[in-house]
Amino acid sequence: MPPVFAWGFSSTRGRLGYNSLMADHSDGYPPMITAVDQMEPAPRRVRAVLGGRVVVDTVRAVYLWEWPPYPQYYLPVEDIAAGVLVDENHELKDRRGRARRFGLRFGDAVRPKAAKVYTEDSLPGLAGLVRFEWEALDAWYEEDEQIFVHPRNPYARVDALRSARHVRIELDGVPLAESSAPVLLFETGLPTRYYLDRTQVNYDALEHSGTVTQCPYKGRTTDYWSVRTPITTYPDLAWSYSFPTPAVQAIAGLVCFYNEKVDIHVDGHPLRRPITPFSGRQR
Repeated sequence: MPPVFAWGFSSTRGRLGYNSLMADHSDGYPPMITAVDQMEPAPRRVRAVLGGRVVVDTVRAVYLWEWPPYPQYYLPVEDIAAGVLVDENHELKDRRGRARRFGLRFGDAVRPKAAKVYTEDSLPGLAGLVRFEWEALDAWYEEDEQIFVHPRNPYARVDALRSARHVRIELDGVPLAESSAPVLLFETGLPTRYYLDRTQVNYDALEHSGTVTQCPYKGRTTDYWSVRTPITTYPDLAWSYSFPTPAVQAIAGLVCFYNEKVDIHVDGHPLRRPITPFSGRQR
C-alpha cells in the first residue's frame, strides 16, 4: 500500500500540500523542528553522579536546545551538592549571555572546566542555571533509568516495528545481509534503520571490533563490525544492541548497517544514501 499523506495539516511550517511537503522532506523522513535556544521545563527528576556520589538531584531541570536535534539540561545551581562546584574565576560570554566557569571536585574526582553558571546578563530565564559538560559527570539518570550522551528529546519518537519488507544490503558488490523479516527503527530526524536477524548476515565479510557507543534512546551497543570487501576494509559499519532500552526491545540482538555507508535495497528498490551527521564519522 502506498504511503498516505495529509494534504493540509498544521505545523511550524504552516499548511503544506503534498508536493511542497515532499520537496521539504527530500530525504524521506521528518527533520527536527525545534528552534535553537528554545527553553522548556523538564518534568523528570534528573540526577548525576560523580565519584560514586549523587551530586546533582533536581526536579527543576530546564531543557535548552543548543541545536535542533536534541536539548541539553540547564540545572538550578541550588540543586548541586554543596562544595562540588569549584569557581575557576573565569568569565565567559557566548551567544546565550555571560557566565562564570566552574570545575567539579568530589574526593579524588577532579574535573576542570566542567560547568558554567549563567548570570543575569543572559537569555531570559537562564540566570542561576548550570550547564555541565556531559562527560564531566560519571553517569546521568532520568528518574531511575540511566541515560547516555545527552537528554532525550521530548519532541522525538523512536519506534521499532516488525516488518515484512524485503531488505538486501551490500557494499562494493559484496552481499552483507538479506531478510524478509526485518525490524524497522524509526527515529525522528534520522533515516529508517533496518535491523536484521544475525542468521541473515554474511559474517564472512565482517570483522568484529571492540568499538562501543551509546545512544540516549537505545542504550549501549554490545557489538560492532567492520566490513571487508575486495577494495578495502570499512571500519565500524554495523552494530548491535543485545540489551537495548525497553522502548525498542524488538531490536535486541539484531544487526544494523549504516544507511549512509552501504547500499540498501528495500522491496527491490535501491535507497539513496542519506546525508546525516553520521555520514563521515562513527556512530
